[in-house]
Amino acid sequence: MLLEKIASLLEEVNQLKAKNAEDVEQLRLKYLSKKGEINGLMADFRNVAGDEKKTIGMKINALKQLATEKINALKEAVASTDSQEDTLDLTRTPAPIALGTRHPLTIVQNEIIAIFQRMGFVMADGPEIDDDKHVFTMLNFAPDHPARDMQDTFFIEQSDPNDVTKNILLRSHTSGDQSHYMETHQPPFRILCPGRVYRNEAISARAHCFFHQVEGLYVDKNVSFADLKQVLLTFAREMFGKNTKIRLRPSYFPFTEPSAEMDITCNICGGTGCGFCKHTGWVEILGCGMVDPNVLEACGIDSSIYSGYAFGMGVERITNLKYRVNDLRLFSENDVRFLKQFTSAR
Repeated sequence: MLLEKIASLLEEVNQLKAKNAEDVEQLRLKYLSKKGEINGLMADFRNVAGDEKKTIGMKINALKQLATEKINALKEAVASTDSQEDTLDLTRTPAPIALGTRHPLTIVQNEIIAIFQRMGFVMADGPEIDDDKHVFTMLNFAPDHPARDMQDTFFIEQSDPNDVTKNILLRSHTSGDQSHYMETHQPPFRILCPGRVYRNEAISARAHCFFHQVEGLYVDKNVSFADLKQVLLTFAREMFGKNTKIRLRPSYFPFTEPSAEMDITCNICGGTGCGFCKHTGWVEILGCGMVDPNVLEACGIDSSIYSGYAFGMGVERITNLKYRVNDLRLFSENDVRFLKQFTSAR
């Protein structure tokens, strides 16, 4: 009777099949566990006559060894199949995945930062959502000063309509980062403040409601306008070529005095005059000036000891000049056809 059970189990084991790991585990439990079929033979083995124990014991051991080998083989086969299936992504496009590139604004901003870092400037970040105190008041914008109209922006909260210093807004320039820094640091320092800014502008090919700026600030003893001019000349030649010339025109900013707009020789016509520069040979790229003593005092810096200069430029403006992009909106439309043009510039 026991020999018939062994022969029957031997035939079953030889025909074992499994589709997945769960089937293999069920076979192991059925044949090799403590309550499995093969261990169940030991109950009958106790009643076998002494002269037959050796022969039948060898058959049971052979059955157990065969079952173990068969189940292990099925386990390996199922694992190999599962591994192959895991590497096959049926949802993947058959076309090769194109390698992306950095956005042109990122490319140019990183280049601007690298140029000024070589001249000793360090990075300083500030919040995009800021208060009126740091964006306007500490930068010499009086509450009723008409210069605030030049920086029309998006106000988020007005806790007191009669006190503009308590308003919360999207920053209209990264100059607010400078006031945050000067409030907590003492000179000398040389910082660069890049970031996104917001203004209430009609969106067109030449303007947008948000754009990017890089502003610089240097405060130390005996800083002069000559220092500012040399730094900006070095920047212009590093960015646009060694033959680039600059021109400083008197201008007005509330936070600097004296102030100037800086032009460079047109990088398209070389200064001879063309449609891009309106036949003047010059293109405006940034504003600059000596830090107003009122700004230093508002930030807790003694203006009788220290002086400084500041400058600010729009990254979109520099990118337009460098790559001759004629529509500002292209930078934020995420058109792949436009972005692919900058693959070699990354």
